[in-house]
Amino acid sequence: MGEEQVAPEAAAAAVELTGFVMSAEEAERAAAAAGVATVQDLLPLLVPSAMKRAHVPVSRFPVGAVGLGASGRIYVGVNLEYRGLPLSHAVHAEQFLVANAAAAGESALLAVAVSHMPCGHCRQFLQEIRGAANIKILVTTDAEEGCAPEWRTVASLLLRPFGPHDLLPDNVPLVLESHDNPLGDPVAAVANGLSGGDLEARLREAAEAAARAAHAPYSECPSGFAVADGDGRIYSGGCLESAAYNPTLGPVQAAIVAMVAAGGGHAGDVAAAALVEKEEAAVAQEATARIFLDAVAPHASFHVYNFKPSDA
Repeated sequence: MGEEQVAPEAAAAAVELTGFVMSAEEAERAAAAAGVATVQDLLPLLVPSAMKRAHVPVSRFPVGAVGLGASGRIYVGVNLEYRGLPLSHAVHAEQFLVANAAAAGESALLAVAVSHMPCGHCRQFLQEIRGAANIKILVTTDAEEGCAPEWRTVASLLLRPFGPHDLLPDNVPLVLESHDNPLGDPVAAVANGLSGGDLEARLREAAEAAARAAHAPYSECPSGFAVADGDGRIYSGGCLESAAYNPTLGPVQAAIVAMVAAGGGHAGDVAAAALVEKEEAAVAQEATARIFLDAVAPHASFHVYNFKPSDA
């Protein structure tokens, strides 16, 4: 029920990834080289390579997800875990994939091949994409269970879903759609060892841009986080909220996804960070950001930039 087509034979050889995003042209060439009929058929062949990129020091359970966007580009997602932090700080592979696609300006996801059956958390998170019900899902480990891997729809994996349609008007932008969140006026920053200068300015600019682009329609508390590595390279991400609240991906995790996806290393390589959020926000990120940095990058400097809503 809900199954749309049978996947290609599993005999095709796995294909190695060179990064976390593959252009449409690269995807077409890789599919032809692998001897598969379509780029969608290529997705499961990339999953083993994706799994190698997971960072799982707690569970030792790597998950890889590879998705096809409407643009023809391919996006990779992996799970990320951190020692010394609550499990709520972990990033699921499907969340990574969606954040990766959003950062690249992708407009829609058509199909996702994943190494293991998406958990309920991820099935819920996917609801934030318009048309999520029709996204095709293939679980590559079905073959290990003695079943032929098949493309299923998200609708078949989450019956009678609760999602944006229950809480938001139809015209509110969802994940993978353009956002321009009003933040208000900036107020004084709170410093923690970060000296002024070019790096501070670039971090603030990146965090503010991420907050304006964040998906926060439920709390109306957009937030953005930016990190710099030791070479001064900046990576940023905004919160991606879920209608069910708990599956929300926070701005800290979104920024680390951007860092990993760009080949900038892992969270422990963060040398400086900045957070942008509304002053006295009902949903605040500062405490969580400090906990995260204290655990994984304790020597990183940190600035918080609050904005006061204009109507406050």
